[in-house]
Amino acid sequence: MPVLSPARCPIRPGAGSSAPLARALASTVLALLAGGAASAWAQAPAARPAAPAAVSPANPAGIDWVQLDGYAIARTETTVAQFRRHAQATGLVTQAERAGGGEVYEAGWVRKPGWTWQRPYGERAAADDEPAVHLSFGEAQAFCRWAGGRLPTDAEWVAAAHTEQRAAPPAPFQRGRTYPFPTGDSPAGAQCLGDCGAEAQRRAVAHGARLWRGEGHARAGATPAGVNGLHDMGANAWEWVDEPRGARGDETRRTRGGSWWYGSAQMRADHLQGKPPETTVVYIGFRCAR
Repeated sequence: MPVLSPARCPIRPGAGSSAPLARALASTVLALLAGGAASAWAQAPAARPAAPAAVSPANPAGIDWVQLDGYAIARTETTVAQFRRHAQATGLVTQAERAGGGEVYEAGWVRKPGWTWQRPYGERAAADDEPAVHLSFGEAQAFCRWAGGRLPTDAEWVAAAHTEQRAAPPAPFQRGRTYPFPTGDSPAGAQCLGDCGAEAQRRAVAHGARLWRGEGHARAGATPAGVNGLHDMGANAWEWVDEPRGARGDETRRTRGGSWWYGSAQMRADHLQGKPPETTVVYIGFRCAR
């Protein structure tokens, strides 16, 4: 795995006071007056995590489905709470759990004892709204089928992440436009390393583990909604997609969107990366389509 520049985002002072919010709002107003709507959106304070959908027999995982052109896709990455429902209903013990832990890249692949979807960094139990990671391609696909869907195809994922399809999207998004990043014209607002804004470091879940690189993931849906009102299509956790579609065996499967371990380049549609389907690592998760 290539090592990119490990630039870090500075922590802004004054956390917990009203001053940062006031400054952010003032900046937004000034940008709007100057005609910089897209820039203003990127600078606006992050929204609260998206509320989960109700659990029902028709929606056993409680996925918030977003209808697009001919298919639906989950608004957020699959969460720990959603995956727990699946594991409890099926009695699943994941590959990473059986192996004693998932992996992370530290100048080579390293297995981390106790790092699983329940304890992604091994130190403490994950909150319900953290993204479910340390899951193989097959485990992700099995969850989506249990939840009434499937993994998205590569084409579906890219269209959902980059091309605005809503009839009347909120500013600065424009129907029919294809954006360079799932967040829009800029990577600002995503949970990536170094060039996604200072909020990325502040959003990272305090997990207690010492990371060789990066700050870690944010809660699913904690970043501002991007193209098509979706969260975390750029960065946070890589996402498994069904590409090559219907492949069997150990053929490499594609991952999309980048992660907190990388900068913004991996968020672009033309960046192609994949892993063996049995890979279970701390920065690969997924979302479902149907």
